[in-house]
Amino acid sequence: MGAFFRNSIFAGAALTLASYEIGQIIRKKYRSALFHPLFLASVIVILILKIFQIEYEDYFRSARYISFYLTPATVCLALPLYDQLHLLKRNARAAAAGIMSGTLTSFLSVYLLARWFRLSRQEYVTLLPKSITTAIGIEISEELGGIISVTTAVILMSGIFGSLMAEFIFKICKIEDPIARGIALGTASHAVGTAKAMESGGEEGAMGSFAIVASGLVSVLLAPVFVKLF
Repeated sequence: MGAFFRNSIFAGAALTLASYEIGQIIRKKYRSALFHPLFLASVIVILILKIFQIEYEDYFRSARYISFYLTPATVCLALPLYDQLHLLKRNARAAAAGIMSGTLTSFLSVYLLARWFRLSRQEYVTLLPKSITTAIGIEISEELGGIISVTTAVILMSGIFGSLMAEFIFKICKIEDPIARGIALGTASHAVGTAKAMESGGEEGAMGSFAIVASGLVSVLLAPVFVKLF
């Protein structure tokens, strides 16, 4: 099996897509937020790689084509935002304040935890883009000297965790406004959170789409500053 992945061009991509489809089937059957298809797909891929002793490099080499679609997929999130552009104009200040505070909180929490656990500089910059969409987060991690594969995993985990905990946190904090919910999901949980926001309605999804792009741009500016502080 390892030799097959080593010599195949699309085996990793096929495994990834098949694992995600299985995750979708399980999610539809059990209707539980715990069975997130991205999380299930990750578990399935890891198990297959371990069981059949497939090297990660061989898997990634044949799965990297999927990553080519990350940037255009992120850009496509602008479509629901365009439909709700009037809503953004009416709430521009609130949206900007929410995105800025959310991005700062993300960076500050990573900084404090890195200091507390005495992480190395490389480990710190690897975790720094945890709440940014993958297309931007990978570029930031690579430019700052982080470990790209770990950054990707951390971004995925933060997105899934945020998506799972969102309703609980909104309920505890009594956050019912769709604009606030969308901004929170997009800023803290990037595309995964925005996908959940879109399930709740157009306004929430549009705000999540805007938060992904805006928080990504803010993060590009803030990341070098926080690296210098470490």
